[in-house]
Amino acid sequence: MAQWPAPPPPPPTASSKGPPARKLLFMCTLSLSVTYLCYSLMSCYSSLQFPLALQEPPGAGEPSGGPPPSPPLLPSLLPPRVQLGPSRPPPPSLGALANASRREPLDSPRSPGDDWGPGSSGGEGPANRDAWIRTPLAPTEMITVQSGLFERDAHESSTTDEELTGRRGGNSTSGGGGEKGGPGPGTTTPDYGEKKLPQALIIGVKKGGTRALLEAIRVHPDVRAVGVEPHFFDRNYEKGLEWYRNVMPKTLEGQITMEKTPSYFVTNEAPKRIHSMAKDTKLIVVVRNPVTRAISDYTQTLSKKPEIPTFEVLAFKNRTLGLIDASWSAIRIGIYALHLENWLQYFPLSQILFVSGERLIVDPAGEMAKVQDFLGLKRVVTEKHFYFNKTKGFPCLKKPEDSSAPRCLGKSKGRTHPRIDPDVIHRLRKFYRPFNVMFYQMTGQDFQWEQEESDK
Repeated sequence: MAQWPAPPPPPPTASSKGPPARKLLFMCTLSLSVTYLCYSLMSCYSSLQFPLALQEPPGAGEPSGGPPPSPPLLPSLLPPRVQLGPSRPPPPSLGALANASRREPLDSPRSPGDDWGPGSSGGEGPANRDAWIRTPLAPTEMITVQSGLFERDAHESSTTDEELTGRRGGNSTSGGGGEKGGPGPGTTTPDYGEKKLPQALIIGVKKGGTRALLEAIRVHPDVRAVGVEPHFFDRNYEKGLEWYRNVMPKTLEGQITMEKTPSYFVTNEAPKRIHSMAKDTKLIVVVRNPVTRAISDYTQTLSKKPEIPTFEVLAFKNRTLGLIDASWSAIRIGIYALHLENWLQYFPLSQILFVSGERLIVDPAGEMAKVQDFLGLKRVVTEKHFYFNKTKGFPCLKKPEDSSAPRCLGKSKGRTHPRIDPDVIHRLRKFYRPFNVMFYQMTGQDFQWEQEESDK
């Protein structure tokens, strides 16, 4: 039987020899597309992250115990770059804050009497007046943050921790010291005794004559007083009573510890805080014609900041309508009835002595007799301790037992007042009149400020 020849082998197929050219081209194109897509996504991701990279976190540059912040999980959902906001500067260090807290501009300034900050424009119109920063009356509200630094307005004088602890300018807690705690005609503070919380406080008012009263009462051998203003019940209350006690001078049995801080009278929290310390504390307030007091307040600030607006500009919200700006501290401090009402909620009138700033000048011995009686002291400070300085315009202290030159208060006292428009003075008198009458009724004393004005 014949055999047929075997059939020829089949031609090679795609599975045995490799992919055809079209499939190879498709795969290459797909690979390139995927690669391009990946690069595009990476580029988009980087562009979204770029604004965040410019922002230094608040704690940047400082050692941190934790890992660095991780990027957002969904960067594609972030808002546009313009909404990310500017970078925030790192918070100031504790050292910077400590140094800044010792600065005085605020009394001053807190400010001490510096009640304005630099404005944005010159001139004396209402716009310029409003551009000046008004300091709120209550010292507790006087702390503002600017560029990470604490600034305060001081009501009466600069007081630092060094001065309070007697490390600067001599012994600031001496008994009969001079202004700011320097040596004076009284006796010196003994190195023995114990420090006590004050039994009497001179609580106001600024530019009323509180420094003159303090210097006069410190002549008394049974009085020990701090030369500088502690500002405990308005600025340093968080430091505690133990800190306050350490600021006081050492006293012996039978001696009285005193301090003066005129801003207490206009501090809302001060009456409650003083009552919590000792409800039997005796309070002394030196008051003065509120119109004259406001001008004196302005004069003090003007001597430190000559660029401030005029008194006339600051005193009115609208001069045409005659609207007095009672939010200006120089004006509001003189509304004595308003502030006294707050004190009478915690202290009876019998524990508050009101000293006339005007009579303290013309009859210092008479006013000091009232002060010594109020404190339960023997009348040691008499007319022999005073000498009227015609140049200064107020009495100076002297030692009655020797012929040494009288000691007057510093250059910051007795400044010449600038000339004020008489119409402005008339409007201020009219503004204060009902408050003065109310104050007379509340205290049971007629200070005759209206009579003084009619005599001029």
